[in-house]
Parts: sequence; structure tokens; C-alpha cells
Amino acid sequence: MLRNQATALLRHEHLTTTVPKAKELRPFVERIITVAKRGLAAGEPNGRVLTARRLVMQDLQDREVVTKLFDAIAPRFASRPGGYTRLLRIGFRKGDSAEMAQVELVGSEFDPKAKTEGEATEGAKPKAKGVGGRLRAAAERLRSKKDDNEGGAKVSAKPSKGVTRKSTTPRKAGGGG
Repeated sequence: MLRNQATALLRHEHLTTTVPKAKELRPFVERIITVAKRGLAAGEPNGRVLTARRLVMQDLQDREVVTKLFDAIAPRFASRPGGYTRLLRIGFRKGDSAEMAQVELVGSEFDPKAKTEGEATEGAKPKAKGVGGRLRAAAERLRSKKDDNEGGAKVSAKPSKGVTRKSTTPRKAGGGG
């Protein structure tokens, strides 16, 4: 489980988990980053880069993550003496009230709203919230269909209602047990 969490943290650069798991994960990931950083600092002639890659591959089984670690993450922390991760407590989980934390790499602060703001600026409509928002969105779709079919067939502005079925199977004529 620790390897899977470390792989996910290095792939996405942030991870949400419980506080005890996050505290166990920090030294594991920091050791991996330190091995990668020392391998890059030694340079190619010594062959230590290959040794460092093999040491990291013992802990992380995903080649893409190891490549990202050596190409992007380790050079970012080249001048930093340690402390590559940050642990942010984010409250309690709803189901079992376990204390949750977000582990992230320093320098890659995760902003969940940044993705949605970027999508909104690209022309995507914001998602309708609540019943009123869904009703407005449905009315807008109907209006756009009506505008499209101005010269064509008539489109009803009122949504069709569902048909209810009544059971046609007769009941058994006997008393139950």
C-alpha cells in the first residue's frame, strides 16, 4: 500500500489520505527523491544514475513515474537539502470521522479550482447546480431546439410526461401464510 501511495503521489504530485498513512508515506517518498537527486548529482560517467534508477525501481514499479521522478521532480529539488513533501490536515472524513490529510510535493501546490476555472474560460458552460439550475438548463436546451426548427416541424415546449404502467397480472385468490 505504501508503494502504491508513493507512486500516486509522485504521479499526481498530491494525494489525500488519512493522517497516520500520510505520516508513514513522507519519509518513504523523501528517501526515494533523495536517492534520485544523488544519482543525478553524480552524473553519467560514474554510472550512479543507472544505480539510482535501479534502487528506485525496487520501490516503485511504474517506469513512467520513475522517468518523471528523474526528469522533472529530482532536478526541481536539486538545491533543496530535504523536506520535499508537505502535509496539510484537511478535516475529518464523513463516514468514520478519520482525520484526513493532503500530502503534496513542495513547489507543486495543488489548486482544485484551477482546473475548473481553466475549463470555464475555454467556453465550456458551468455545470448547473441544484434542481433550479437543471430546470434552467433543460429550458435552455428546449429553446435552442425550438430556434433550430423555426421553419421545420413543430417542437413541443413542454417536456413529455412518463407513462405509468398498471399491472395486468391477476392476483392469487388464496390466503397467505
